[in-house]
Amino acid sequence: MRRTKNYKEHLLKSLQDLKEAAAYLNACIDDEDPHVFLLALKDVAEARGGMSKLSRESSLNRQSLYRALSKNGNPKLSNIRSILVSLGMNLHITQTARVERLEHSRLAEESAKLDIHEEQEMAEEGLGKI
Repeated sequence: MRRTKNYKEHLLKSLQDLKEAAAYLNACIDDEDPHVFLLALKDVAEARGGMSKLSRESSLNRQSLYRALSKNGNPKLSNIRSILVSLGMNLHITQTARVERLEHSRLAEESAKLDIHEEQEMAEEGLGKI
């Protein structure tokens, strides 16, 4: 009796779900090594019908797909986009958390400056009436 699941089998089964596949790719694209994303994209392709199906739907030949999605692959952005669209996904750019924190900090600083300026104006008005 087998008590443990094969990791690859479990991964491929979970990647059949489009939301799971998207979350997996989003997690992998954040890795410092860009090849992690390419290998993850290969996993998703395998889970969602294999390279032959992806080749037909993306209009990219199978050998090019294997090469592009290998550990040493270096595909063009247009090919990545074509692969993602064929898998039912798309690529979107968002600002990083760091940028959000910087923007929030800048807005807080501006707000504080406005508060100080308003207090100074009110104090000056109060002094002028005495």
